Amino acid sequence: MSDMAIQHPAEPVPIQNGAPRNPDYASSTTTFSTKGPSRMPTYISSVGEERESKVPQNLLSRRPSIDLDDYFVGPRNLDRHSKWPTFLRLHGSVMPRMLIPLLFMSGWSTLITVITKKVHPLGVSSILLTVLGFVVGLSLSLRSSTAYERYAEGRKYWALLMQSSRTLARIIWIHTDEREGEEGKEDVLSKLTGINMIVAFAVALKHKLRFEPDIAYDDLADLIGHLDTFAKDAYDPSAADTRKAGRLKAIGQYLSVPMAISNPRKAIKQSKKPLGNLPVEILSYLSSYVDDIMNTKIKLPVYQSQAGTALYAMEEVMTGTERVLNTPLPLAYTILISQITWIYVLILPFQLVENLGWITIPGCIVSTYIIQGLAAICAEIENPFGNDVNDLPLDIFCEQLAADLDIITSSPPPKPKDFIPRCDNLVLHPLSKSGADAWKARSVDDLRAALRAKATVAPVVVQASGSREKALGANRISTDVP
Repeated sequence: MSDMAIQHPAEPVPIQNGAPRNPDYASSTTTFSTKGPSRMPTYISSVGEERESKVPQNLLSRRPSIDLDDYFVGPRNLDRHSKWPTFLRLHGSVMPRMLIPLLFMSGWSTLITVITKKVHPLGVSSILLTVLGFVVGLSLSLRSSTAYERYAEGRKYWALLMQSSRTLARIIWIHTDEREGEEGKEDVLSKLTGINMIVAFAVALKHKLRFEPDIAYDDLADLIGHLDTFAKDAYDPSAADTRKAGRLKAIGQYLSVPMAISNPRKAIKQSKKPLGNLPVEILSYLSSYVDDIMNTKIKLPVYQSQAGTALYAMEEVMTGTERVLNTPLPLAYTILISQITWIYVLILPFQLVENLGWITIPGCIVSTYIIQGLAAICAEIENPFGNDVNDLPLDIFCEQLAADLDIITSSPPPKPKDFIPRCDNLVLHPLSKSGADAWKARSVDDLRAALRAKATVAPVVVQASGSREKALGANRISTDVP
């Protein structure tokens, strides 16, 4: 899609105006002209010129290696495989955010046990284990079911976006007429513009769901540089904060200390100009383009209907993901469930110390890990579009969509006459090894007879080893064209 090699940014990349770094681009004699006034800020012209490497790489791909930042922060890379047993894995587990609760609980249970053994007995009846355990179970069940429902809905919406985007791109590329000669070049460029807007919509929606209102991201800026949007007007290079968090704050974020976690809407609140809604604006441009080709270049009503349905599905995805993002479990439930789980683990040592003695300490630690671990998982997947390890890998989804659309546009729209009458088109596979060109020389009666034979002959069984053999009792009829 582009010749710029980047890493997935956590925050907007500041753009500086100036000459392009890549000498190949600096020496280019190609010029472009625009008609009419443009609201495009000067920064956007240099976004595409900041070339870090001459090696073409996918803009939307994440780093292939896992460092500390990728290990505990950011959706996990689905392409990576771990050979560690599942119960020993740290990547993707809630162990990092459980360190502080477990350390606190070990100290608390140790204190209660020491006082009971050395000073004064503090044990109480264990009947509270049954009563409170039932309440905790119901609370965690509600929290877990609600959180996973939101996670599953987010995945379904993104799958719908992938489906509708591929459908619309296929209609644009294949079912939109192209003129001959130089005029056809203009049609191809307009098709590519429309397909790029499909990718831009997905990328812009990803950033919006992560409360990243800026547009100076390497995976977004080049896709919308030609569009007039509110977000482009609101861009302020001087306000872009690219400073990394301090060591203590970074450690606090790894451990999920509430005081160390910044407000995700901070960048939105600090904007001095209206940010608009970038996905909506991109969809408006895309709708305008689709309306134009439906009126002039898409002849069949069925494809016009499919294009309109795909646009509606993209709007539905945007609305649905916003609903998932902005409608969490009511705060009263969240607070109460958190209080119930903490009350349960805090009074646990008092109920176990008389029967377990010093074993109370590891028992309380294990119980805390189970109960608070479930609560931590629910809190992590409740917003499936964030940057937690177990959130949906939206970067990979956008990369996959861009790659799929690149495959669609990698060759001209295929014509049946180019791929049907070929020698390697085994039309009667597995009955015959002859191609369509050979069968074209046979009579219609021979072709019909071969089709009847194909229906009566047992299918070829493919073994796990790759060997092929006929089913028992199968009588092979030779239909190969001489």
